[in-house]
Amino acid sequence: MTHPKIALVGAGQIGGTLAMLTALKGLGTVTLIDVAADMATGKALDLAQAGAVAGYGKNIAGTGDYAALAGADVVIVTAGIPRKPGMSRDDLLDINCAIIKTVGEAIKTHAPDAFVIVITNPLDVMVWVLQQSSGLPPHKVVGMAGILDASRFRLFLSQALSVAMDDIHTLVLGGHGDAMVPLLDYTTVQGIPLQYFIDKGTISQSMVDDIVARTRAGGAEIVQLLKNGSAFYAPAVAALEMAQAYLRDEKRLLPCAAYCRGEFGVTDLYAGVPVIIGAGGVEAILDIPLTPDTRAAFEKSVAGVKSLTGIVQERLGTAAK
Repeated sequence: MTHPKIALVGAGQIGGTLAMLTALKGLGTVTLIDVAADMATGKALDLAQAGAVAGYGKNIAGTGDYAALAGADVVIVTAGIPRKPGMSRDDLLDINCAIIKTVGEAIKTHAPDAFVIVITNPLDVMVWVLQQSSGLPPHKVVGMAGILDASRFRLFLSQALSVAMDDIHTLVLGGHGDAMVPLLDYTTVQGIPLQYFIDKGTISQSMVDDIVARTRAGGAEIVQLLKNGSAFYAPAVAALEMAQAYLRDEKRLLPCAAYCRGEFGVTDLYAGVPVIIGAGGVEAILDIPLTPDTRAAFEKSVAGVKSLTGIVQERLGTAAK
């Protein structure tokens, strides 16, 4: 794509950060869309003015009109209310469901050929709502979760092992919530299995268990510290990695919330799984083998997603395709 257009629905903390990062990377033109039109316009103007110093073009716009979605190659959806201290992601279900349904209908009207990345919580269910309301094929609608969760896991492990984060490779699957599943069997340090470091005594199994627990509560930890808001830098970077993989046909293997048709025993549901993202959107889902314990944890996580999705289906009077 010569001059791709990236539309960001939601001009809050994540949307604003995404706009800046997209401009700095030179991925394409940026359009911020928010029901708070002045906020979107103001952030776009601020970012455009920063371009003279930062060295990027001035092709950044802000608006409250969904018609500005027209021609978008990628749409990243952050619209919705963030968590507050004491709230779970699931507490956001009703209000964010209504918001995402509206966004999906707007995408259906104005950007039916876009690749859509959803960040809004509760993530896996909101991706389903967006796909249903937009009518886009499932391989063109994905959710950002596993990349963020894996990034948190890598940070905590790198601190415990005293190694570079770049050398740690891992996957976090399942629903984006307290039951997410870091795959310890697929966690390595430059190809060396994590189990080696446990056996050597560099890190104990109890320390790894604590890191897994902290990863699962990673979002809540930040919400508690911020008091009035939720994480935005790390989610923005993670979503942009997905967008870049699509725009540049990078064929990246990434953990994302994707529509499953039998993979991992999951059917007609969005859940966090390893996918290949390229110019075709989600080009493949890798149904990798799991140990019995990991599979049980994964199934428990997906059961939570299925329950929430069922609640939304009843309220919308819609069944999954």
